[in-house]
Amino acid sequence: MTVYHRYVALGDSQTEGLGDGDDVQGHRGFADRLAEHLARADPGLLYANLAVRGRRAAQVGDEQLQAALELRPDLATVVAGMNDLIRPGFDAAEVADALEGMFAALTAGGAHVVTVTYPDIGAIVPPARRLLPRVLDLNARILQAAARHGVTVVDTFPLASLTDARMWSTDRLHASPVGHARIAAAMAHALNLPGSDGTWTSPLPPPPPAPVWHSTAAELRWLAAFAGPWLARRLRGRSSGEGRTAKRPALAPVAPPGR
Repeated sequence: MTVYHRYVALGDSQTEGLGDGDDVQGHRGFADRLAEHLARADPGLLYANLAVRGRRAAQVGDEQLQAALELRPDLATVVAGMNDLIRPGFDAAEVADALEGMFAALTAGGAHVVTVTYPDIGAIVPPARRLLPRVLDLNARILQAAARHGVTVVDTFPLASLTDARMWSTDRLHASPVGHARIAAAMAHALNLPGSDGTWTSPLPPPPPAPVWHSTAAELRWLAAFAGPWLARRLRGRSSGEGRTAKRPALAPVAPPGR
């Protein structure tokens, strides 16, 4: 088992932790949760999180990669591309090239890199079913790029359990606390960390039955509360990450959960 001492997370809102906390109390997310797991193996672990919501893959590379390299991580996570995938003009090759550039630079700098493929987002957000070819294309390119650089991939696409609505927050774009915990557990398992296992692949218990009107009402609430504002920002050329900076730009010790 490899013990990691310097973990740096690069990415967008998923890595920042949206869906697991809030802007008042702070966001936790899979990267914080993975850092906590790593710290159980090395209490002296240092952790930085450079992710900023709204960033596309190329922006993550342009804005975060050099800072990450200067921190000399021995472990890095790179999760980006969803903000590209859901926008018009998506180019899977360009996104994969941006990711591969980060894979290459970080591994050349001595870091073990972990990344993910994306689930079938149409199973989470029905209006996004038409994006399945994009998901499949990007996932294939991520797997190929990762193989070229010895990057560990958590392949989420084959697992129907990860499209369970309870894995996702009410905006359906970000993992819920349960979902973030599953992503962290998957990465811990891929890294063979002590106490990790394959239970992250198990489905959640069946939910209680809900009336048909409940589903319809949920769709209407989602359209009003999340889809509409998201589209309005796109039409204005705005991003949720405007004016935002990394929540944890420097390496620092990891506090136990609840502190």
